[in-house]
Amino acid sequence: MLIYSFPSVSETNARILILGTIPGVASLMAKEYYGNARNHFWKLMFTIFEASFSNDYATKKALLLQNKVALWDVLQACKREGSLDSAIEQEVPNDFNDFLEKHPEITHIFFNGQKAAAYFKKYVKTTKAYHLQVLPSTSPANAGKGFEAKLTEWKGIRIPLEL
Repeated sequence: MLIYSFPSVSETNARILILGTIPGVASLMAKEYYGNARNHFWKLMFTIFEASFSNDYATKKALLLQNKVALWDVLQACKREGSLDSAIEQEVPNDFNDFLEKHPEITHIFFNGQKAAAYFKKYVKTTKAYHLQVLPSTSPANAGKGFEAKLTEWKGIRIPLEL
């Protein structure tokens, strides 16, 4: 089945970019990034930015924008049955040249898992040097690391925002 990513959550003043691969089934059904209630992404963001958790999607997106965080996926479309990145076929990348040109303050790109980083490396060539860092996947499929272990690594996204 052909699936498509969502538009980015971003403003031109973003300083960091967080990239996933492409939304899973639960996210596609909810029509929102990280829509699977078992995914740790939003809990991590609210914890890192010291805000009271909300299930309201507009509030979630506002949290990112207020903290100069852009959110997007490496892939624009692909074929995939289910939600596992290992099932992705016939992938089509998003247009990063245009995106990064429109977000000139981005200096750091963080990947939500190894697959997002691998697809970025495979398809994206940039003229500007970015700090690239792979973080543990927030997916419930990454059961090997609990929330606290993920939080320890994900807290690093604040560093470029504090410079």
